[in-house]
Amino acid sequence: MAETTVASNADALTQAAFDHCVFPLIERREVHEGGPHIYAKGEGIVLTDIRGKTYLDMMSSHTRANVMGYGNDEIARAVYEQLKRLHYVGTIANLGEPAIRLAQKVAALTPGDLNRVLFVSGGSEAVESAIKIAKQYHVNRGAKPRAYKVISRWNAYHGATMGALAVTDWLGTRTIAEPGVPGSSFIPAPTSYRNPFGLDYEAYGAFCAEYLEQQILHEGPELVSAFIAEPIMQANGVQIPPPAYLPRVRAICDKYEVLLILDEIITGFGRVGQWFAAHHFGIVPDIITMAKAITAGYMPLGAVAARTDVIEAMPIFRHVHTFMGHLAGTAAANCNIAIYERENLIQKGRDNGAYFLDALQQAVGKHPIVGQVRGLGCWLAVELTADRKTKAPFADDTVKAVVQRMRKHGVLGSPIGDAFELAPSLITTRAQYDAATEVIARSIDEVARARRLV
Repeated sequence: MAETTVASNADALTQAAFDHCVFPLIERREVHEGGPHIYAKGEGIVLTDIRGKTYLDMMSSHTRANVMGYGNDEIARAVYEQLKRLHYVGTIANLGEPAIRLAQKVAALTPGDLNRVLFVSGGSEAVESAIKIAKQYHVNRGAKPRAYKVISRWNAYHGATMGALAVTDWLGTRTIAEPGVPGSSFIPAPTSYRNPFGLDYEAYGAFCAEYLEQQILHEGPELVSAFIAEPIMQANGVQIPPPAYLPRVRAICDKYEVLLILDEIITGFGRVGQWFAAHHFGIVPDIITMAKAITAGYMPLGAVAARTDVIEAMPIFRHVHTFMGHLAGTAAANCNIAIYERENLIQKGRDNGAYFLDALQQAVGKHPIVGQVRGLGCWLAVELTADRKTKAPFADDTVKAVVQRMRKHGVLGSPIGDAFELAPSLITTRAQYDAATEVIARSIDEVARARRLV
């Protein structure tokens, strides 16, 4: 009787979701065929759906935000206590103590002299704000008062609001909304496994950096306000640039007085084994964006950190959102960061990520349909190929099929173009990594054999 009741309630909830919920970035046909994924509870990195099936969540809640796992009572209590004490005071010149304390902490954790911090509601707003800061900086500074253009990269993803969307080239979200914000252009970006010019890894990275200089010259240096880049791109799964790429980009931006915006919404707060990926590559951007793991997903929050002189060049920053610096979000972030430091989670994440990467390389790295296993910290990707010699991608749904098979066996990953992605929480145990590795290897082999690819 209990099982019948659970099934009946699950069916009713699923139907209600079909009837009333909007599902972004997925065809309605796929949702109806596979059903929406509706979860009832989470503990650690284990999710339980409304039918009682459990999963190892190796994606940190799909968006990679949930670095602390589910059910963290300490963060939940910090949010509750703040809401009870003082939940919201508005914006502009109104602040609360948690926001000031968090700004001070973010300034200390970011690289170099990024000492001025603006809090927003999430990643898209952070990018939107960063672009506005760059443009207004040039206007107020006076040296490049007409600098309205922003250069981005092929396959970049920077958000869903119109300014962020204008510099986005991934997931098919930009073109449907055009015409959009003018002044954006795109250049090639480093890739880890294959590239359209057939160059080797290091040579292609150098080519992409030099392309930036040519694009600045083509657009007119006096018109270019900023270059925006994910230090490690998400498109097709964890595209790690060669070590020389970002330092060369930094030098080119300096040469033409173009502000360098690093979009660290995914990579910030320990995802890649450092507080920020900028530390890993040894550079200091002019502006850095962050969100997701800043609160471990327990509350919506994003932030922009910029050099002091960039902010002080503007007598007034002409921008505002209702929930800038919401005290519940900043309280969650302060608590989250305290746990990071107390538990040494940056180092643990770095070590465990290396352990997981090695385990995956040993388990599937030589499989006939695996082209490359790569990662940095707790952000990894397995790139599949139809031909290991030519590196040809699959033209069908093989990548999705592998992820679906993993889900069937109780492990959650995410298809991302020609690869599937893994972004485990920083609290994931070695035993859970081992269990996930076994399922991933089994799923790849089962799909390959079912499709007669081996």
